Amino acid sequence: MEILIILLVGVVALMAGSVLGYHARQKVAKRDYEAIETKVKNRMEAAKEKSRRIVKQAREKAEKVLQEARQEAEEKEKKLRKKEQYLLKRENNIDEKIANFEEREQKFERRVEKLKEVKKRVEELRSEAEDELKRVSGMSKEEAKEEMLEKIEKDMESDIFDRMRKLEKQGKERYEKRAKEILATVIQKYGASQAQDLTTTNVSLPDDDIKGRIIGKEGRNIKTLEKLTGVEVVVDDTPETVLISSFDPIRRQIAKTALEKLIFDGRIQPARIEEMVKKAEKEISDQIKKAGEQAVYDTGIVELDPKIIRLLGRLYYRSSYGQNVLLHAREVSYLAEGLAAEIGADTFVCKKAGLLHDIGKALDHKVEGSHVEIGIRVLKKFGVSQEVIDAMKSHHEEYDFETLESVIVQTADAISGSRPGARKDTLDDYLKRLKELEEVARSFAGVKKSYAVQAGREVRVFVKPNEVNDLEAKKLSKDIANKIEEELNYPGEIKVNVIREKRVIEYAK
Repeated sequence: MEILIILLVGVVALMAGSVLGYHARQKVAKRDYEAIETKVKNRMEAAKEKSRRIVKQAREKAEKVLQEARQEAEEKEKKLRKKEQYLLKRENNIDEKIANFEEREQKFERRVEKLKEVKKRVEELRSEAEDELKRVSGMSKEEAKEEMLEKIEKDMESDIFDRMRKLEKQGKERYEKRAKEILATVIQKYGASQAQDLTTTNVSLPDDDIKGRIIGKEGRNIKTLEKLTGVEVVVDDTPETVLISSFDPIRRQIAKTALEKLIFDGRIQPARIEEMVKKAEKEISDQIKKAGEQAVYDTGIVELDPKIIRLLGRLYYRSSYGQNVLLHAREVSYLAEGLAAEIGADTFVCKKAGLLHDIGKALDHKVEGSHVEIGIRVLKKFGVSQEVIDAMKSHHEEYDFETLESVIVQTADAISGSRPGARKDTLDDYLKRLKELEEVARSFAGVKKSYAVQAGREVRVFVKPNEVNDLEAKKLSKDIANKIEEELNYPGEIKVNVIREKRVIEYAK
């Protein structure tokens, strides 16, 4: 009985354990299911979120690609429109050219018809003239006289040409002799020597050690000098030399004078530099005034405005092709006065215009325009007479010669600038002048070759003998000389030598 009870208790316990285990497994399974479901749901949410991001990115990329495609399409459309406009313009031009061509063709056809009519009329007149000549059997008195004169002129052509050449040569030699006498007399009256004045920008140093003192600590000395004078000071490896560069000759001279004083003094510092620059400015200003007053005193010209006198003084520090402009102006003044006295022109106007003819060069680096135009404005501003202005404004042939005095001033300027040793010319300008001479000669019909010789003082022209006869050769030499005078600028005189050579060769067999 007791065993049965134990068995019953065990069975009940087993059944209770089974029920409890079942319920426990159900709870565990339900918990696991809920966890898995949560994970699946989270993953699905993450997947959805990711898909939304991908779709959004894809949509943005698609919009960007679409926008770029639209922009590219618009650019292509613009290019196509431009090409279409260009083609329409070309088409219009071609249509216009075709219309012009057709119009010219019609005009040409009309001219051809007229020429045919004229030719027909000429033939009719020729036929009538031949019939009339046959009918008349002789010439009239006028026709006989005309034919005789033509025959005599043809026979005497060579003699007439030789006589014309002889008379022309005699007249030219007589006038040249008189002109040379006048020029020799005038130049002899003003026999002052004048060497080339080269504007130097080099400052000599006692030794190279002073270059460091000129530069100063961190370059403050050289910067101070450049700032006060408005120039550029170049200190390089050139031994015992400093270069001063500036477009203004006055500033350059002030800087040079101040630097020389500083080197002599030995104390080179900003305060001392400022002091020396002020002294140099006063010194150069005094020299300018003195140079202008001396030029006016030497030429005997009075009643000039003090500002014009200072402008004349500034020309002392200006050079043109190596020739000092103020000394050149004084020389032109003396030469113009002498020429006017020999010819009978107004000596005072020539002398004054000669002195003031280059006054514009004192300001041409500051004021716009050529030095002639600047000079005209300056002289008008300070009340110089119109006769003097008319005499000076034509010295470079920019204006027509209005008076005899203007020709005299231009001649004096040419004498002063072209005499040997007055100016230095660059190799490029020299070669350019020779090339222009040869090109002017070759521009005429019938010219075979041309050579510029004797440093551009003579051009030799070889003509084709079958195309140019002796009379035409004479005329050709004059035409070439006239064209050279009109188109080229040159000092002195250029000889035009036309050479015509005809060779006749036969062989004895």
